[in-house]
Amino acid sequence: MAETTTPQRATNRGPGRLLIAVYIVFAIAATSRAGLQIATKFDEAPVAYVLSAVAALIYIVAAVGLARAGHAGRRVALACCAVELVGVLGVGVLSIADRELFPDETVWSGFGSGYGYVPLVLPVLGLFWLWRTRRDPA
Repeated sequence: MAETTTPQRATNRGPGRLLIAVYIVFAIAATSRAGLQIATKFDEAPVAYVLSAVAALIYIVAAVGLARAGHAGRRVALACCAVELVGVLGVGVLSIADRELFPDETVWSGFGSGYGYVPLVLPVLGLFWLWRTRRDPA
């Protein structure tokens, strides 16, 4: 008797569309911010500005992964959301513990306080959505 499983639910349907839209908005915001900071005052806080660029890249790749909705897209989105969560928690703690380490804010500074803490909540929602739309045994 062959075991059957239900197919994965698409990550780009229903609430997933809103999640992808938020990732796209944050990708644009973080890319714009990092690009301007790197172009105009990179020498003032290179670590902070490079971290903002990394966050922007993660947001872009996560949005693409969620939008693709296939097996590879899910894996990419899962990796991005996990790295994003570790990044926002790590940078959040470091930016509060040692303010001199980040002379200017990153997207993830203070757990994303400059962006209404959305950078802290976004990877949690992304991971939840990936879990919610996973393949369930029949």
